[in-house]
Parts: sequence; C-alpha cells; structure tokens
Amino acid sequence: MTEPVWLTVLTTTDSEEKAHTLARGAVEARLAACAQISAPVTSVYRWEGAVETGEERQVLFKTTAERYDELEAHLVAAHDYGTPEIIAVPVVRGSDRYLAWVSAETAPVATP
Repeated sequence: MTEPVWLTVLTTTDSEEKAHTLARGAVEARLAACAQISAPVTSVYRWEGAVETGEERQVLFKTTAERYDELEAHLVAAHDYGTPEIIAVPVVRGSDRYLAWVSAETAPVATP
C-alpha cells in the first residue's frame, strides 16, 4: 500500500480566536492550503485522572503528506495546550482539481 499524498489534519482549541490564529498561521506559512473552523463542539475526555467536559473549536487543515511534519511542528509550537490533539487522516480520493490546488498551495516556495 502506498503512502497517502494528501491529508486532513485535525486539532482542537478552546476559543474561536485561538482557532483563527492556528488556521491563519498554518495557511500563511503554506503548511496548509486551507483550514476550516467548526462551530463549538463539546469534548468529553479523560485528563490527569478525571473526566472533563469542555467547549472547543475543531480546525481541519488540508495539506500534503510532504508538509505534515512541518505542520505538526508549527501546531505544537503555536498551540497553548500541553498535549494538543493533532491527528492526520489520509485523503483516499478527491477532485483532481482540488487536490492539485492543495498541492500547489502547500508547495515550498523556492528562495532565489
């Protein structure tokens, strides 16, 4: 089986402002072609031995497998969670034009 070429990468954060900051930073750095911020979601999770409930925003980044390591490093550095959720899901199929756009928008910029 071959490695995926494109990925959807998911993270969560506890405010709309933080979600916008993470989304804009990744797109400006060309680590994602786009980022979609969801309406509030309720997260239920176990943390430090207790079950917690909190309101969060999900951010979905569209990127290439080639750029994943850089995107993950960017999110870890920019995120204020000690252990942020960062999950990559392979894009198995998609529109040729859309996937070409994702590839073009995330291609590293050549420096002269």
